[in-house]
Amino acid sequence: MQVFRGIETVQNKFKNPAITIGNFDGVHMGHQALFRRVKQWAEELNGESIVVTFDPHPLEVLFPEKAPSFITSHRQKLDLIASCGIDATIVIPFDHEFSRMSAREFVEVILVEKIGTRAIVVGHDYLFGHSREGDIPFLRQLGEQYGFKVEIVTAIRMNSTPVSSTSIRQMIASGNVREANKLLGRPFEVSGTVIEGRKRGVGLGFPTANIRMPAMASPRTGVYAVEAEVDGKRYGGAANLGYNPTFGDSELSLEAHLFDFNQDIYGKPITIRFIDRLRDEKRFSGPEELSAQIKKDVETARRVLAQMHKAAKA
Repeated sequence: MQVFRGIETVQNKFKNPAITIGNFDGVHMGHQALFRRVKQWAEELNGESIVVTFDPHPLEVLFPEKAPSFITSHRQKLDLIASCGIDATIVIPFDHEFSRMSAREFVEVILVEKIGTRAIVVGHDYLFGHSREGDIPFLRQLGEQYGFKVEIVTAIRMNSTPVSSTSIRQMIASGNVREANKLLGRPFEVSGTVIEGRKRGVGLGFPTANIRMPAMASPRTGVYAVEAEVDGKRYGGAANLGYNPTFGDSELSLEAHLFDFNQDIYGKPITIRFIDRLRDEKRFSGPEELSAQIKKDVETARRVLAQMHKAAKA
């Protein structure tokens, strides 16, 4: 997938481009439905599929106090869009100057003049331009004027739950990662570098990889069944996200015990995928009681992961 950072880097119009526009935090099942329709339009037009997105998120610029904790980093978002088979993504740097662009100017300058849009696919609640003045009827009107098709994709629901970045953030925050993963179409994940820990896990018989949580959406504290990816290989595991109340720690930490793993990975990048929440974090009487509980958590996590893999093969 080609990535254009800034509309000015698009030197030539694309071939019969079909596009969609949005922030796409999480690249969830609803976003993926938009991408599928864009790809279908591109095929019908014998053209290219294009995603237009923004960095930073508009809320971070206009209303930073209202900006959410994001599900994906910008880099991860681009990787996920690429995995959907999109031909190109245009990343528009969002600032106060860009926010003052009118809806008509956005269509005429960005969509028509720069991109050469032939078809655009948007969600049912799409608004655009300065103060979100542009709506779908206005977009259709301009489409008739400039010769591009406009398709509206209705909201997707799963088990009566609307698939949206907001609902997924709420599920993650409550620890309901199992349901969040269904809406995402994949496990919620965080990536970071393995850092030096207090090495308590070794003493308890369960060595852990310690990861500093990134400034993103964070699950509720507790113990989780997880999958980890290190050096391109995947491992099952059990992870504790919390403050280690047994030892009186005050900093939030993520400590993952990886099954059948004994490598030194300090300083290496690692990705932790949250599969299911097993229990709350709690204070134990001491190391022995904690070690006994971790053994139970590991057994439970192994069962959860085995069931997941069995269901995936069915």
